[in-house]
Amino acid sequence: MRIVEIKSHVLEYDLPEQLGYSQQYYVKRSAHLVEVITDEGITGWGECFGPGNVARANKTIVEKVIQPMVLGMNPIERDVIWHKVYNLLRDHGQKGMPMQSLSGVDIALWDIAGKVANLPIHAMLGGAHRTDVSVYGYGMMLRPEPAASLVSRFEDEAAAIKDMGFVATKMKVGLGPRDDIKLCEAVRRGIGDEFPFMVDANHCYTTSDAFKVGCALEELDAYWFEEPIAPEDHDGYRELRARLEVNISGGEAEFNRWGWRQILENRGLDIAQPEVCALGGISEYQRVLALCHAHFTPVVNHVWGSAIAITTNLHLLASMPPMPGGLHPWEPMLEFDTTHNAFRDDLLTQPLNIQKAVKENAGRVSIPMGPGLGVEPDREIIEHYKAA
Repeated sequence: MRIVEIKSHVLEYDLPEQLGYSQQYYVKRSAHLVEVITDEGITGWGECFGPGNVARANKTIVEKVIQPMVLGMNPIERDVIWHKVYNLLRDHGQKGMPMQSLSGVDIALWDIAGKVANLPIHAMLGGAHRTDVSVYGYGMMLRPEPAASLVSRFEDEAAAIKDMGFVATKMKVGLGPRDDIKLCEAVRRGIGDEFPFMVDANHCYTTSDAFKVGCALEELDAYWFEEPIAPEDHDGYRELRARLEVNISGGEAEFNRWGWRQILENRGLDIAQPEVCALGGISEYQRVLALCHAHFTPVVNHVWGSAIAITTNLHLLASMPPMPGGLHPWEPMLEFDTTHNAFRDDLLTQPLNIQKAVKENAGRVSIPMGPGLGVEPDREIIEHYKAA
């Protein structure tokens, strides 16, 4: 079997309303799918992290840089392909968009391998430690409106996500410490005292401001405080973790085993959040997961994108060993974006129907059991949403 072509599909549509986080507002939803085609007619699908113009840049890297390196190679030799591409790109991109692009290709190769073996990816990774996983719903995105209006909106939206059946919820912040604390208080009112909630800052604070917000989150009994400061500030993460009781999480902006080794050895995270569609794909995710567990750091994957990204993460969560073990081990959760996403709901020939499963199964969703990813994109949907 040989690789004969790699295609990038950048998808995009206008959102029904403007959404945002601490760094920007956006009006379009996008996704970047990768299709690896073989001479035996078996096709694998993957996804690259990165929206908008980042996806367009990654498309060029996938098709014009990576594809020529791997044409004619055996797609089953995933590790050989991974290291060939990484070594040839080492001088030009140990992190960032080259790694995002390699991630999509690597996931597609795992999809092919599972189809060839007639096994789901989680079986290829060693088996399923669980056949279903709990799901938390994130929402409460920023909007360009007064803080007082957002406070009311966040309280109502948090209550709605709880009523959908999710086991926890996550919100965005980024207005500044004083207004952000008011938003967090509103979410706690909306969900009550016992329901878990998490706060995602997308690295918008200085260490001192993060400490101020973190102290408020302790009072509100938040489960974790995500990316409170810049991902490069390893010392700041270690200081926050030492001074705050709320769990400090992060890592979605880190790449490959070498980047993860640095943040794990620094002991600045209570919870690691690797992004498989960015850090180097499933092959590199497995190495990062081993590093996290070697440092006794539990993992809750960062998940963003289409149904391909969600499905990939379901397989990874199924195959993740408990850490630590026991009668009632700590368990990972699937992150689920509750905002409008046609690439999550409409992309597949057989939809995942996560929301329906969550509502009917006490906040849990089953792991796909078909070969490879176990899902197939609808090519008519791809053509309909293909970006110009």
